[in-house]
Amino acid sequence: MIISVASGKGGTGKTLVATSLALSLKHSHGVVLLDCDVEEPNDHVFLQPEITGSKAVSILVPKIGEDKCTYCGRCAEVCTYHAIAVLGNNVMTFPQLCHGCGACSYLCPEKAISEESRETGVVEWGHSDGVGFIHGKLTVGEAMAPPVIRKVKEYASNDGTVIIDVPPGTSCPVVEAIKGSDFCLLVTEPTPFGLNDLCLAVETVRELNIPCGVVLNRAGVGDAGVQEYCRKQKIPILLTIPLDTEIARLYSRGIPLVEGLPEWGESFRQLLKRVTELVDERNRDTEW
Repeated sequence: MIISVASGKGGTGKTLVATSLALSLKHSHGVVLLDCDVEEPNDHVFLQPEITGSKAVSILVPKIGEDKCTYCGRCAEVCTYHAIAVLGNNVMTFPQLCHGCGACSYLCPEKAISEESRETGVVEWGHSDGVGFIHGKLTVGEAMAPPVIRKVKEYASNDGTVIIDVPPGTSCPVVEAIKGSDFCLLVTEPTPFGLNDLCLAVETVRELNIPCGVVLNRAGVGDAGVQEYCRKQKIPILLTIPLDTEIARLYSRGIPLVEGLPEWGESFRQLLKRVTELVDERNRDTEW
């Protein structure tokens, strides 16, 4: 089963939930944690994994053969991402905008465009106390996270339980990370800001046709807006984590919740049980 852990904004507790869920399952499930927040991965701070391998992530970008180019501008016309511009007898390429789709080289009438590899990040993998671990790191200055996220997901086995720590927000990297999940846990907080961004996240996962449930973090502050929204939208609140000084203290020291407060381990195992039931129920409904 693939469970993604997402939120409409940063700072809601995605990493706390993802790492705690992974560590609570280490003795009974083959569990792998993927940190797909490649612009600022931090799951390794809590798991302290032993990294056993790494590989660079690259995309193919256009290289113009000036000897063949007639400056017709066809490449610029077909580039959706405006990564090529033709100005008179000059062709300008913008590698940071290129998505590596290959349309320019394929459709160039003079076959004047070849492709060269450009490194955009790295994937590292290893293990931590029974938990498989994979994360990606986007090279500083690069604009596109999805190619690195795709590579992180490629290295994950489909056996056991895969937990994906998703980037914050609802943009392209989030969609790439969530895509293909069996279930999405949406972490939020009971505040007007939390509710606003939860609504955006729910719209995103529903567009992807992925079932979801809510983890309510820092309960005890704010208002009841999130609970009321979930009731109206028939979204289950699967776990509630209170606003607690000890939890905050552990997090600030890089200590996972289920290690600092072991009693929380059973809560996260029950969370997985409930997610499994919801996925099975949905699959049965789909079959009918």
